[in-house]
Amino acid sequence: MKTVLALVGLAAAAASAQAAAVRAGAGRVDITPAGPIWMSGYANRNHPSESVRQNLWARALAIDTGSGGRLVIVSTDLVGLPFEVADQVAARARQQFGIDRSHLLLNSSHTHTGPVVWPNLASMFDLPPGEEEKLKDYAARLTDNLVVAIGKAVADLAPAEISFGFGQAGFAMNRREFTPTGVKIGINREGPGDHEVPVFKVTSPDGKVRAILFAYACHNTTLTGEFYQLSGDYAGFAAAELEASNPGSAALFLQLCGADQNPYPRSSIDLAVQHGHELAVEVGRVMTGAMQPLRGPLRTAYELTTLTFAPRERATYEADLKNPKSSPAAKQRAQRMLAAMDSGHPIRETPYPVQAIRFGNALTLLALGGEVVVDYDLRAKREYPGEPLIVAGYSNAVMSYIPSEKVLREGGYEAVDSMVYYGQPGPYATGVEGRVFDAVHAVMKKVGRVPQSK
Repeated sequence: MKTVLALVGLAAAAASAQAAAVRAGAGRVDITPAGPIWMSGYANRNHPSESVRQNLWARALAIDTGSGGRLVIVSTDLVGLPFEVADQVAARARQQFGIDRSHLLLNSSHTHTGPVVWPNLASMFDLPPGEEEKLKDYAARLTDNLVVAIGKAVADLAPAEISFGFGQAGFAMNRREFTPTGVKIGINREGPGDHEVPVFKVTSPDGKVRAILFAYACHNTTLTGEFYQLSGDYAGFAAAELEASNPGSAALFLQLCGADQNPYPRSSIDLAVQHGHELAVEVGRVMTGAMQPLRGPLRTAYELTTLTFAPRERATYEADLKNPKSSPAAKQRAQRMLAAMDSGHPIRETPYPVQAIRFGNALTLLALGGEVVVDYDLRAKREYPGEPLIVAGYSNAVMSYIPSEKVLREGGYEAVDSMVYYGQPGPYATGVEGRVFDAVHAVMKKVGRVPQSK
């Protein structure tokens, strides 16, 4: 009996030591542009921002489980990060803080009331003189600010308890509406979606909330193209409400696979606040309920694969240049593609980041680049049942929409029309979903998870 009690005591002590070994830190940096700036997300905008409805933030959460290295998650109130920014931030994080690339997750909320992050979606607009320089300057300062946010989180590392749980929010609606003339952006009540709200709560040993991480799969497009006030949309309002309810905390929002999901209803400030409030209330409910502890060991993997575009002829781009009805974006894309062809380096593929982060055997976070449709989330959860899985999109770099094979066949904005605004050659080649999941399987295997079903 004494031996059994001793073993039980040792096990309890080991569990207590592991919990005590967990440290966390958070940091925030204001990334609101200093003055009027061209806004991203809607091609119909024709002048810079008019005012600031809500400040924009970069928030960072550092987690050290005592084994497996140090993880930093960065959330931004931005439409998306291009490789040009993300790669510089990652290189500086490694140099200054010793953070390996697989231990750094960069995510954007995809607000459509934030600035253009050069050169992300730069071809969407025919910019007046002087505006491009402003955007390049903002991107440079943003890079510095993201590194500062990471540094603040690392410097704030202290003993912590981390727990997680899941809620639900119902305002996301599939937007791929099928009509006699094709798929348009509208309302598809029967379309696929995922209303799950993952929540991390980070507290100090005395129970004070130090950080909150919450996530949802829905475009931040409550505020439509006629709005010229900078804000974080529903995610920004939710984060502000959570921080106000938990003084001294940082509330990070992760955008999940919401590329074909829109908030409904939308098109007013009141609705953006309403959706943000609904999300914040649900996060608060989860935080006051039973949550599971999140500990180590921490296992991570990061892979850069390539996605191939469907072949397109030179004549297609020449026709876009000659057509008086072509949009500025179509003409800019055509010029870029023709220049690449003339140089002997036609653009046929794009790099694509896939990352997996696993906390012990309790939870895995899968992070995919680009604007990922919800089909990827649903497939990943089918293939990896049992242990909870969070599937984020808009992570590490946003180069285009990432359609599933089904969406690619159906066509519409997510598969075809959006590519012109991203300055990409055209739709992806058949097999894009398979290429993404080859990389998913590779990183998931490295963190110790094997697909169970497809």
